[in-house]
Amino acid sequence: QVQLVESGGGLVQAGGSLRLSCAASGRTFSSYAMGWFRQAPGKEREFVAAISWSGSCTAYADSVKGRFTISRDNAKNTVYLQMNSLKPEDTAVYYCAADGGSRWSLNDRPAEYDYWGQGTQVTVSS
Repeated sequence: QVQLVESGGGLVQAGGSLRLSCAASGRTFSSYAMGWFRQAPGKEREFVAAISWSGSCTAYADSVKGRFTISRDNAKNTVYLQMNSLKPEDTAVYYCAADGGSRWSLNDRPAEYDYWGQGTQVTVSS
């Protein structure tokens, strides 16, 4: 079992930046590949980014590639999502998730993830 708590969301103008954090507790954090997802009102939860257990492998949705960066600090049991050049269409609740299936997985499907945080709201104004 692992518990995940996101933070760092807020209101930002278009073109601005935010850094989300996801702190993990419970079982060994480095056992998990991690992912970020987001869900806007009336839409399905969608993949944003994923990172392997060591941080050496990453994957991004096309919509955020070149603007967002996922990283992790296993010593701090934390995964980050640096979001730059934010757009109004990035507005959503952002969730982090842990994939217990494989430490190298970069899954883009929510069903592949075993544990989820409660989410943090990101609102980008135009």
